[in-house]
Amino acid sequence: MVRPRVVVGVLTLSVIHSCFASSNHIFSTHHRRQSVPKSVTNLPKPWTYAGCFVGNAHGRIVASQQPDNAQLTIESCVKTCSAQNFTVAAAEFSTQCFCGNQLIAGATAAPESDCNMGCGGNAVEACGAGNRMSVYSTTKNVTILPVAVPQNSSIPGSWSYQGCLIEAVGSRAIPWQNIYPTNNSAITCLSQCAAFGYTVGGMEYGEECYCGDLSDVKAAGVEFAPESDCNLPCPGDPIHLCGAGNRIQYYVWTGAPPYVWNNPQNKGYYDFLVPGVVVPLIATVGINGKVTFLEKDGTSEFNNSTGAYELDLSLVHDFGKAWREMHVKSDVFCSGSVVLPDKGGRILNVGGWSLDSTKGVRLYTPNGSAGVNGTNDWQENFQELALQRQRWYPTAAVLANGSVLVIGGETGSNASPQPSLEILPNPGGKADTVIPLDWLARTDPYNLYPFVFVLPSGRIFVIYYNEARILDPVTFRTVVQLPNLPASVNNFLGGRTYPLEGAAVMFPQHAPYTDPVRILTCGGSAPGAGVALDNCVSIEPEGPNPTWLLERMPSQRVMPCMAPLPDGTFMIMNGAHQGLAGFGLATNPNLGALLYDPSKPVNQRISILNTTIVPRLYHSEAILLPDARVLISGSDPQTPQYPEEMRIEAYYPPYLTQGRVQPSFTITTTDWAYRSSHPIVVTLHQGTTATMKVSLVAAVSSTHGNAMGARTIFPAFSCLGTTCTITAPPNAFVSPPGWHQLFILDGPTPSHSAWVRIGGDPAKLGNWPKFPDFVVPGV
Repeated sequence: MVRPRVVVGVLTLSVIHSCFASSNHIFSTHHRRQSVPKSVTNLPKPWTYAGCFVGNAHGRIVASQQPDNAQLTIESCVKTCSAQNFTVAAAEFSTQCFCGNQLIAGATAAPESDCNMGCGGNAVEACGAGNRMSVYSTTKNVTILPVAVPQNSSIPGSWSYQGCLIEAVGSRAIPWQNIYPTNNSAITCLSQCAAFGYTVGGMEYGEECYCGDLSDVKAAGVEFAPESDCNLPCPGDPIHLCGAGNRIQYYVWTGAPPYVWNNPQNKGYYDFLVPGVVVPLIATVGINGKVTFLEKDGTSEFNNSTGAYELDLSLVHDFGKAWREMHVKSDVFCSGSVVLPDKGGRILNVGGWSLDSTKGVRLYTPNGSAGVNGTNDWQENFQELALQRQRWYPTAAVLANGSVLVIGGETGSNASPQPSLEILPNPGGKADTVIPLDWLARTDPYNLYPFVFVLPSGRIFVIYYNEARILDPVTFRTVVQLPNLPASVNNFLGGRTYPLEGAAVMFPQHAPYTDPVRILTCGGSAPGAGVALDNCVSIEPEGPNPTWLLERMPSQRVMPCMAPLPDGTFMIMNGAHQGLAGFGLATNPNLGALLYDPSKPVNQRISILNTTIVPRLYHSEAILLPDARVLISGSDPQTPQYPEEMRIEAYYPPYLTQGRVQPSFTITTTDWAYRSSHPIVVTLHQGTTATMKVSLVAAVSSTHGNAMGARTIFPAFSCLGTTCTITAPPNAFVSPPGWHQLFILDGPTPSHSAWVRIGGDPAKLGNWPKFPDFVVPGV
C-alpha cells in the first residue's frame, strides 16, 4: 500500500492522488453512473483538488459543516468556504459542504474511485460519497492533524481535566452557555469562565462552551461517561476534544479559589422601623435629620395621599406623629433628586412622568428638628421655573462649580429619548443652552438614569448602558472613551443603567487624595429575557491603564441599591435574581444583604449579611441615616405576586451589633471652606484617638439604584487629647460643594453624624430662583 507522505503534519498533494484507504472503510455506490463523476480542475485560483479522503474514521475531518444544499456543486462549496476565509473545502454525500483550514482527526486518503457520488447540482462533478470527502484547498500542501485528545496541559490558570461528563436531562449540568462556532477550545472556553469567576467549565457539541460552579454540577446529579463518548474536535483547536452530543469535556478549577465570599458570624440584621404612608420613589435624608419621600402619583394605599411626606426618625414609635404631610403639584414619577450646596441644604427634584411634570423643577428647604415639625413644603411653579427639555428618568449631579447637571431621560412615559444635558440655573438665561449627546441617542433605551461622578481632575465620568466616558467640565465634549463594561460570562450586551439597572458608587477618597479614584458598579441585567448579572465591575478612570476589574457576587441581582457607610464600606441590598427594572418585569426577589469592603483584597471584598422577609423590587431605596443605620424603603412592582410595599425597614450593619458603645463628638463650626481646619471634641468608649477615623459621607438621594450625590471622604485630622482638628478636603474636584454627614469611628464603630457644608455655594444657588413665590435661603 502506498501511503501519503506527511511532513511536520503537512500532507503533500502530489502524493495524495496515488493514495487510497484500506478497503474496509464504508463508502457509497449510490448514484453511480456510466460516466463516473470526476474532480473539478477549472476553479478560481489558487483552489485546487487535494484528493479523496476517508471521513469519520475518527470523527469529522473538516471542522465546519455548512447547510445541506440539494443543488450543491464543487464551485458553490468552494465559493461558500472562500467567502468565510477558509482554505479547505470538502464535499460529501452529494449535498454536504464542509469548510476548514486543515484536515483533522487523523484524516487518511482513500482511493479516488471511492469518491463516486455526483454533486446534487452537477452529477458530472464528484461530491464525495458516504464517509468519503472530495477535498479542495488553496495551498499545495494540506495540514493533517492527528486524532484529537482531551487537553490536559498548557491551559492558563489552575484548570484540571476531570473526564467526559454526561449532560443533565431536561436542564444544564453547567448553566452558562457560549457558542463559538469557529474558535472553541479548552483555552478559549476556560479562559472565559475564569475571567468571570467561575470554577467549572466544559465544552459540548464541539462548539459549545459552558461555565458555572461546582454546586451546579452537584445539583444536577450527573455522572461520567466513557472517555470515548467525548469525540468531537474543538473547532478552534482540532487536536483537542470538545465533548460530543450530550457529553461535556469537563474541567474544574483546582487552585486557590478565584473569589472568597466572607460569611461573618456578626452579620447585622434587618429591623422593622415604621409603617409607611406612601410607596416611595425617592428617599433623601435632609440636613434636618429627617427623611423626605416622594411617591409616584397613585401608588399609596391611601386615597388621600399627597405624594410627599417627611419622616421624623425620633418619633417612629408614634405613627400618628412620625409622618408630616407635604405636597407636590405635578407627578414626580421617575424624576431625579440631589441635595444642593446652598446654606438651606435644599433638595432639588427635576423631571417627571408626563406633560408639564417632565420639565418639573421642585425645591424643598428642610426645617424643623427631631420631635419638632418643620413648616416648609415643596415649591414648584412650572410657568416660572422649568427644565429646557422634557425629562423622564434623568440624573442630577452637583458639579465642581456648584451648578447642577441634569442629563438624559426620555421625553415622557415610554416616549422618544432625550439624549442631552442642561445646567441649572440656566447659564444662558432664556437662551437654549441644551447640549445634545450622540452617545446617549445611540444607546437608547438602555442608558436612563446614567451614573455621574465628578473626578479629582474636575472632569466628569459617566456610565450609561454598558459604556463609560470622561467629559470636559466646560464643553462637555468627550475627553476619553473608556472600554465597555463587562456584563455576563455569556452576554456582553448586558448593562448597568435603567432598565437593565445596577447601582454605582465611588470608592472612598483618603487624604492626601493622591491615589486615582475607582468607580464601582454592581448588578444589572441583559436585554431580552432579563438575565440578571452576578458581578461587580470597577475602574480607575484616570489611572495609568483604565481597565475594568470584575468581582463576582454570591448571586444574580438586578435593581440593587447601594448605600455608602461611614466606615468606607457599601451595603448592597434589594432587587431581584431575574428580570428588568419596570412594572411586572422581575421575579424571584433577592432578599439578602451584602457588604462590599474596598479595603480588602480583590475578590475578597464581599461579605454575606442577613436576609429580610420583605421583597424590594422596582422603586426601592436604601440610604444612610444619621445614626449609621441604613433605611430601606419602597417596592412598586405592580404585579399580583408582590405587593406595593409601604413598610419601612432599617438595617443595623455589623459595626452596630458588636456590643460596643457608639462614640460621640461635639462640633461648633459646620460651614467649611476648602483646606480649612475645624476642631471637634470626641468621646471614645473602646479605643483611643490613635485608632480613630473620621469620615464625610455626602448627602444622597436614592432612586432606581442611583445614589445621586454619593461620595465618601476620609479627611486628614490630628488630635491632642480629646480635641481633634479636621482638615477639610482641598478643592471642589476632590469634593464638589455640598453637605456631608460627619462621622467619627471608634475602631469600627461609628458615631451619630453632624451635618457640615464643604465648599460653600459658588454658583449662588441660594439666591435662585428669583421669583416672588419661591422662598430662597440666600447665599
